[in-house]
Amino acid sequence: MAILYLAGAVLCVVLYFAFLKRFTYWESRGVLQYGYLVNLRELLLGLISYRGITEIIQTIYDAFPESRFCGVYQFSRPTLVIRDPELIKKVTVEDFEYFTDHINIALAQDSEPIWQKNLIALKGEKWKDMRATLTPSFTSSKMKTMFDLISNYAKAFVGYFEEHPDEVHSMQMKDVFGRFTNDIIATCAFGINCDSMRNPQNEFYLMGKDITSFTGFWANLRKVFTLLFPRLAKRLQITFFSKRATHFFATLIRENIASREQNGIIRPDMIHLLLEARKGKAREDSRFTVTEGVADRQEEKRKKEQLTDLDITAQALIFFLAGFDTVSSLMCFMAHELAVNADIQERLQLEVDDIMRQCEGNITYEALSKMEYMDMVVSETMRKWPSPVFSNRACTKSYTIEPEKEGEKAVKLNVNDPILIPIFAIHRDENNYENPTRFDPERFNRENKASVLPYQFIPFGVGPRSCIGNRFALMETKLAFFYLLSKFNLVVTEKTDVPLQLGKHAFHLNAKNGFWLGLKARTP
Repeated sequence: MAILYLAGAVLCVVLYFAFLKRFTYWESRGVLQYGYLVNLRELLLGLISYRGITEIIQTIYDAFPESRFCGVYQFSRPTLVIRDPELIKKVTVEDFEYFTDHINIALAQDSEPIWQKNLIALKGEKWKDMRATLTPSFTSSKMKTMFDLISNYAKAFVGYFEEHPDEVHSMQMKDVFGRFTNDIIATCAFGINCDSMRNPQNEFYLMGKDITSFTGFWANLRKVFTLLFPRLAKRLQITFFSKRATHFFATLIRENIASREQNGIIRPDMIHLLLEARKGKAREDSRFTVTEGVADRQEEKRKKEQLTDLDITAQALIFFLAGFDTVSSLMCFMAHELAVNADIQERLQLEVDDIMRQCEGNITYEALSKMEYMDMVVSETMRKWPSPVFSNRACTKSYTIEPEKEGEKAVKLNVNDPILIPIFAIHRDENNYENPTRFDPERFNRENKASVLPYQFIPFGVGPRSCIGNRFALMETKLAFFYLLSKFNLVVTEKTDVPLQLGKHAFHLNAKNGFWLGLKARTP
């Protein structure tokens, strides 16, 4: 009997060290941590869509109001959540060399090469080279070259509603704006002309919806399974992204590249830039600069491997993945806020009408850039409803967070330790914004804008790894609303949720019951 007790005791010790001890990782380092069992419960509730990812991160953030950071566990993986804006600046900008990469998405080797070669997933020197290659596509000068193209699409988009007045009384705006962003990306990144309002079943739009679907229990379960068990997922041929949609886009781009090279077609879009980079013609000089806040980072031009068709496909596809849902969601939230805040909508329309008169109906890039109230409304939408709920980094060199507050200890981070930046929670923190749930564009007027600290407002991420397409997203959004508000008022309908309830079936911000709004033609 004594032997059995001894064996049981030994087994308990073994289990403790083999399993439970890993969940004292942060506690043993003097970091306040979210209780593991509570942490696991939240993750499981999120998996079955009982909790939304936004709600889970907000709960963790609120649990440590006086701390600059706290520890959590992504199942068994320790993750440091950074709450303090100054520490965010230090980690993502000032000490960027220690946190150059995003957290690795553990897909099995070669199982989804299109994902593994895109800008977001690339690491170290490969990321720097690709970022330098793509950066010229998103400068102000390049935005100007695409301005008329996007403006014409926005005009045609609004023109559809003028042609079909019977359809605008109550619309699911997620579908409406999704079609618009689909067409913009199709032409600017893929060189394809689409009209998804007039041709709603076009293949490009349907495949785009397929590959960007991050909602629903089974879709989430499939994605989580590929992340937790990448090798098994590869054997079972379970992929993170839809095989059918991935094959469609890969074939589309491969044929597009072949056609351009065979026929000498030149079109000012992303594929053209990448083809020029493959020929060694993309860089205008030997250095590039990434600027964010107080940090300027210059990287020497390095000898690089030649871009393959797969590299080009990966970048075009990530542009679609990053821009399709995030930008359409931004437009949906902005439309909702304008519909329920009629005074704000009216003031914005006054600015739209004024610019329309000045430009005699043909807005220019410069005129759009000078629309102050438009910028205030868009900025406040991104504050209250940031499309990326969080951002992340992986520690790439051993790093120590030095103590600054009473009771803190030095925290050493090892290579591959993950860091999570809770963007939504930071934007909703009363210490950062007064009455944060209220929609108030005046937070971003000339006088108040200076009081918003840079690292309290991070809708596009932060540091050199922030969103490369932020100018594109803003221009696309502003043009859509410029033309829409010049012709229509956004109004609530019987299906409109007021207040808006967030959905729990996605990895990103979404409305539980959809974004139902109506359009009412403005009287001349």
